[in-house]
Amino acid sequence: MTDPNFVLLYVDRPEASADFYAGLLEKTPVERSPTFALFVLASGMKLGLWSKHTVEPAAPPAFGGAELAFQVGDYARVDAIHADWAARGLPIAQAPTDLDFGRSFVALDPDGHRLRVYSRAPE
Repeated sequence: MTDPNFVLLYVDRPEASADFYAGLLEKTPVERSPTFALFVLASGMKLGLWSKHTVEPAAPPAFGGAELAFQVGDYARVDAIHADWAARGLPIAQAPTDLDFGRSFVALDPDGHRLRVYSRAPE
C-alpha cells in the first residue's frame, strides 16, 4: 500500500477556488480548466479542486467532514498567519486557541472547507 499523496476538494466554482488557493498557497496551479485545477505542493502532495457539478461518480450533497491542515514552526507563526488570513477576509471558524496538541486556528475556504493552521506544543 502506498501513502496518500493527493487531496481532492469538490468545489462549486473551480476557477474561483483556484484563484483563492493560488493566493493562499502563493502558487500557480499546474493544471487549470473550467471544471478542475491542480496544485503541486513543495512536499510533493497534490491538491485538486474538482467541480462538484461534474465529479464522477457524483458525490452525495452532504458527506463526511474533513479539513486541510498546515503545520507551522511555532505559535507566533500561527498568530501571524491568522492575522494575514483574517485581513484577506477569510472567514475564521476558530480564532487562535491553545489545545492539548498545540496552538491552532481554523479558517474556511469559499466552499466552507476547513483550513487548520497549527503548531505542536513545545516538548
